[in-house]
Amino acid sequence: MVFKISFFLAVAFLLWGILSPDNLDQVTGAIQDALLNAFGWFYMLVASGLVVCAFCLIFSRYGDIPLGPDGEKPEFPLITWFAMLFCAGMGIGLVFWGVAEPNAHYFDPPYGAGETSEAADLALRYAFFHWGLHPWGIYAMVALALAYFQFRKKVPGLISLGCRPLLGHAIQSPLGYGIDIIAVFATVFGVATSLGFGAVQISGGLSYLFDIPNTLQTQLLLIAMVTALYMLSAQTGIHRGIKYLSNLNLVLAVALLLFLLFLGPTHFIMDLFTSSLGGYLQNVPSMSFNLNPFRDSHWVHKWTLFYWAWWIAWAPFVGTFIARISKGRTVREFVVGVLFAPALFCVFWFSVFGGTTIFLERFQHAGIGNIIQSQGMEVALFSVLGQFPLGGVMSVITIFLIATFFITSADSATFVLGMLTTKGNPNPPNSVKFAWGIVQSLAAATLLWSGGLKALQTGAIIAAFPFSFVIIVMTISLLRSLHQEVRSPHPSSDS
Repeated sequence: MVFKISFFLAVAFLLWGILSPDNLDQVTGAIQDALLNAFGWFYMLVASGLVVCAFCLIFSRYGDIPLGPDGEKPEFPLITWFAMLFCAGMGIGLVFWGVAEPNAHYFDPPYGAGETSEAADLALRYAFFHWGLHPWGIYAMVALALAYFQFRKKVPGLISLGCRPLLGHAIQSPLGYGIDIIAVFATVFGVATSLGFGAVQISGGLSYLFDIPNTLQTQLLLIAMVTALYMLSAQTGIHRGIKYLSNLNLVLAVALLLFLLFLGPTHFIMDLFTSSLGGYLQNVPSMSFNLNPFRDSHWVHKWTLFYWAWWIAWAPFVGTFIARISKGRTVREFVVGVLFAPALFCVFWFSVFGGTTIFLERFQHAGIGNIIQSQGMEVALFSVLGQFPLGGVMSVITIFLIATFFITSADSATFVLGMLTTKGNPNPPNSVKFAWGIVQSLAAATLLWSGGLKALQTGAIIAAFPFSFVIIVMTISLLRSLHQEVRSPHPSSDS
């Protein structure tokens, strides 16, 4: 039932975008504006509340509860586990925005004048804010609920069953189907957004390096080519294709990071990392609840609320995937690993890439901002790499890295969509994964066709709204079940 209804809705949306792209762009844009104007506070409270819940679990008496039978060892080694959750949780977005976002904030900060020392500080602080604790707090709570019920309580890994302790037998009604369908729809839109960013950046890189036209046709062709590759990978399962590609992605990402760290302004980067991290930690409570009600809130809508919606839209996908690979870890080990390790990596990533960009702008007048303004955000990283020796070689490696991130994210998403639409089957049939692989690539292509990057952002914001309520119910259900287990520590399948 879930597969049939969600597949039908996805195909109907695709047909709408293909037959009437302008109408799709107008309607979804109007819905996005209405949601941000009326419920921006809701996105902000949900994201910040989930981070607080994750922190509390680390120091709670629930921390020693294992995600599985007592004494069971983790399924994947720590480094492989980290590589897989990092590649699924960030991937393409980190490569796309690593240079583009700090550069944008430097010229257009949330408040004050651009191109100043204060703007440079704010650029890194807000990049940390958008990619640090909040996204991983969202992922951690959704993934923890799914892993706990799936491995500790022995129930299928469905979003709807993660709500059962609070909603009871209502989950067996159309309400349960509706929850899983919402999760599927959010996953399709969230992943389509990232796949669209990846296609745009690969196209931008090829244009920057080889004068290949950076057009919609090129982007659609790239989506088709990479789709064929990740469909092959998807057939190999989680223990082969996703595992090996995730390790490769992490190696390539670290190599790119070290290249800029040591060939770039190393001393400046480390100073900026230290001071910006301190500023972020000092200001994160006020930033977490600031909607600028007394100033123009357009900046917050454009950046912060888009990110919170994007992370929420990604949560069913990333949460289901992280849960699937986390069997055997304790609640405390899980939350610490998911919340802090990738967040710290993301913070350092933005220090290196964003710090190098700001250094080139402020002290060498490299004109990175002018290049971005004339050619688009998708060339931001390549314009920075071009300032260093072997920049052309590293740009080619970067294009390969984006492509492998594309494959990994899409491969993981087909696996998750297969689970969600086959009653939580931990090894969904290849035919189902194939069907969802085609749908999510077509969704990315349709969004690009109807409105480019703006349409990608719009789709994520709309898809996130209904799933926000599902996350709240899942979190309450998890806390309730953990409390019951501590009071009566005998896990059973009927809680």
